Amino acid sequence: MTISLSDHFTYGKLLRFTLPSIGMMVFTSIYGVVDGFFVSNFAGKTPFAAVNLIFPFLMILATVGFMFGTGGSALVAKQFGEGKREEGNRTFSFLVYTTAFLGLVFAVLGFVFIRPISVLLGADGELLENCVLYGRILLLALPFNVLQFLFHSFFVTAEKPQLGLAVTVGAGVTNMVLDAVLVILLPQEYKLVGAAIATAASQAVGGIVPLLYFSRKNGSVLRLGKTRFDGKALVKTCTNGSSELMSNVSMNLVGMLYNLQLIHYAGEDGVSAYGVMMYVSFIFCAVFIGYSIGTAPIVSYHYGAQNHAELRGLLRQSLLLIGVGSVGMVMVAELLSAPLSRLFVGYDAALLALTVSGFRYFALCFFFMGFAIYGSGFFTALNDGLTSAIISFLRTMVFQVAAVLLLPLLWGIDGVWISIIVAELMAAVFSFLFLILKKKKYRY
Repeated sequence: MTISLSDHFTYGKLLRFTLPSIGMMVFTSIYGVVDGFFVSNFAGKTPFAAVNLIFPFLMILATVGFMFGTGGSALVAKQFGEGKREEGNRTFSFLVYTTAFLGLVFAVLGFVFIRPISVLLGADGELLENCVLYGRILLLALPFNVLQFLFHSFFVTAEKPQLGLAVTVGAGVTNMVLDAVLVILLPQEYKLVGAAIATAASQAVGGIVPLLYFSRKNGSVLRLGKTRFDGKALVKTCTNGSSELMSNVSMNLVGMLYNLQLIHYAGEDGVSAYGVMMYVSFIFCAVFIGYSIGTAPIVSYHYGAQNHAELRGLLRQSLLLIGVGSVGMVMVAELLSAPLSRLFVGYDAALLALTVSGFRYFALCFFFMGFAIYGSGFFTALNDGLTSAIISFLRTMVFQVAAVLLLPLLWGIDGVWISIIVAELMAAVFSFLFLILKKKKYRY
């Protein structure tokens, strides 16, 4: 049975509607984890460290897709809620074309400057050459990766979350199959190249297939067509999506800072251990992000329709679901800390011990992470980009930077892992404060 944005949502209907978005984000994260598994186990420790060192920079360039996807889908869904369907489709088309252009510009700039940026991140020698090699191959697919992130949100707005999941699965299978073929079969000196080609190919699938779907007559409420430059829509989209831009840019900048701290306290092994935790974190975090993406168009639609009773119900249901999910995630992460660490770095006893020790601290952050992610996404959906950006900035920049700079002075390498827990706790507290202070936006 088709679920529309205008429906009344029970717990069951909410889960049915958001599960494809959750699956879409989780599967995106899983095939990234598979990429890391092949690089670590077949290419070696230095290529694995190189991937983890340069990947945050590549993700910063791709964040424009998150911004235009989340911010733009909030605007388009609100226009649909107000009954402005033609205007919504013009806005959608304008944002897709603008995102593709920016992705191309960023790819060119990244290709030119990736070597000095890798040096700035602490790479030298073989590690530096691996960073440049892997990064330049992925930059060739950056425009498609940017579009892939954009369409994650717009598939939900188009009331086709299942199709978004299918595209993501197709991209993921492409990555996994090519990883298995290229990384395993190519000579040792080309294994990192094979992993990069596999990832770039999957990103191309994730960007091109939705572009073709929305360019033709289709069964969704969205279709690409003629449009014009719309400065007002551009500003509103950037304002709405500024929190997602802030969150992703800050998160990856902080990731670079973590790597610098870990190189100082534990050398190359510290970067590799952190990489394992980040791969696992991507999957757990993807559940919260997927849920936020899945619920955002519903919130935006009912906000545009001024249906405040539905907004209150959605918020109450979401906080309960996130609370239950958070407890379950911590339990799973603690149980799997050793097996997952062994999967990636079992070939090195010292590195394995460091990874397992850090993982057991790190897993506790899942108690709090989901509340800040949803809080930021909820305000984005309400077209309150400023509040959303403040929450994201506090979570991913202020609290994490302060914690990772100060706590290692007290507890050494353990302080690096504990800093993540402290930052997520503070972000959750401030998210609840903003929900209380801004309740007039969703309660009357």
